[in-house]
This record gives sequence, C-alpha cells and structure tokens, in this order.
Amino acid sequence: MTYVTIIKDSWSEETDKRPTIQQIKHIIGTLKDNGAKNLMDHVFSVLENYASTLRLEIEVRSRELKEEQKKSDLLLERMLPQTVAKKLKLGKIVEPENFDSVTIFFADIVKFTDLSLKCSPIQIITLVNDLYSLFDGVIENLNVYKVETIGDGYLCVSGLPIRNGTKHVEEIADLALSFMDICDKFTLPYLPGYKISLRIGCNTGPCVAGVVGLSMPRYCLFGDTVNTASRMESNSKPGRIHITESTYNLLSETHKYNIECRGEVIIKGKGVMTTYWLNGYYRE
Repeated sequence: MTYVTIIKDSWSEETDKRPTIQQIKHIIGTLKDNGAKNLMDHVFSVLENYASTLRLEIEVRSRELKEEQKKSDLLLERMLPQTVAKKLKLGKIVEPENFDSVTIFFADIVKFTDLSLKCSPIQIITLVNDLYSLFDGVIENLNVYKVETIGDGYLCVSGLPIRNGTKHVEEIADLALSFMDICDKFTLPYLPGYKISLRIGCNTGPCVAGVVGLSMPRYCLFGDTVNTASRMESNSKPGRIHITESTYNLLSETHKYNIECRGEVIIKGKGVMTTYWLNGYYRE
C-alpha cells in the first residue's frame, strides 16, 4: 500500500470502504518505517558499490606501482652492482671497500673523432649503441662489471664487488679477446669497407671502490691500478690488447693464452715498464 492508495480509499463513495483515522495512522506509520529502511538500504548499497570500486582501483594502482618499482629496481641495478643496489634499497650505507686484487679493462675506438666526421650524428649514435649492445651481451656471460662508458671509452672490472680469487684476470682476458672478435665482424652499412678497431689496455692490482653521489649514485673505482690500466690503453696500438706485467704473471699461470713480450715502454707518470701483448688463445 502507498500514500496514493490511502487517498483513493479515503475518497470512496462507500463509507464502509473508507479507512478509519486509526487505520490511516497505522498505515502511514508502516510506510514511514519501510521508507526509512529503504533509504538505509539504498545508502548501504551505494557504500558497498563504492567500496568495491575502491578496492578494484587500489588493486590496479598497486599493480601499476609494483611494475614501476620493478623498473626502478632494474634501472638501479644497471647503474650499480646488484649487491650494492640491494644495500641502498634497504637504506644501508655502502662504505668504500678495498680490494687486494682486481683486473681493470679500458677500451677505446681508434680514430673515433675522424670517424665522427664521416658520419651524421644519428649514424654515430646508432654505431655506438649497436657496438656497445654487442659488448654488453658478452659481459652478461662473464664475471665482469661494466663501470661506465664515456663517449667511445669503455671501462670494466672483474674481481669486485664480489671477490673471485685470481679468476678476474681470465675473465678480463676473455672479455678483451671477445671484443676484438666482435670488431673484426662489425660492419658499417653507410661506410663500406671501413673496419672498427679497438685499443685495449688491462692491469691487475689493488683497488678501492665505492658509491659516489646522492641524486645520481655511481659505483666508482680509485687507485693507481685504474690509472695504469688507462695508460696501457692509451699506449696500446689499434687492434691490440696491451697488458701489464702483473696481468701477464697471472695469465701465464693458466697456460691458456698466447702472450708476447712488447719490451720496455715509457709510460707517462710511471716511467719505464715492461709490458706485453695478449694475442689470443693457445691452439691445442
């Protein structure tokens, strides 16, 4: 029964069909109670729908947040060694650490400035990206950490942040030989016949490593071992791998590599040094 029904019944011509005042009061009271219940049911229904929609929205946002967090973690791990990145994510301080024996690797594209003059800026960027992508693929299969690339320069290290005994010297030797092999096969479609050549230098010794910077943290290497490796690269020759005596001493113990003595070389800041060429592997 509704209010309209009460009004119609009250207008009836037949008096016995008209509701009494008491009946009308009772009916109106019942309608009021039902109306209140219907109103509260409606309010609760709206709230339940809102809560359900909110839960779905939270789930979607949470998934999006997790995906973005994964991307951030991946980027951080590309900028820093994985063990170091984990410490930083946990809010821990990464103290500078001394390593007694590591092998440093420097590589440089020979006559890169001259090559830049022969190519457009887009071609140069494409060249470096394609070449370094191949290099990065080699690193993924070795116990080597890529410290940084600056222009056409490529700096790597093995033996830190996770120590690997003297295995680091073999890892870097394998890296250097793989890079040379890649360059032998690398071609430039817009410069037919032009061959990319690397100059590589390696050195073995102690090193200090640590995180530098806050807004853009970098894992940096410090010490004379790093400087000497850089000198080995700058005093190398196109297509050759120039190594120090300390690197040679460890490599010679493996009996795996073909190494040639270069002789005494005057190295800036170091004086006269006996250095060596790493030519390849011994063929059985």
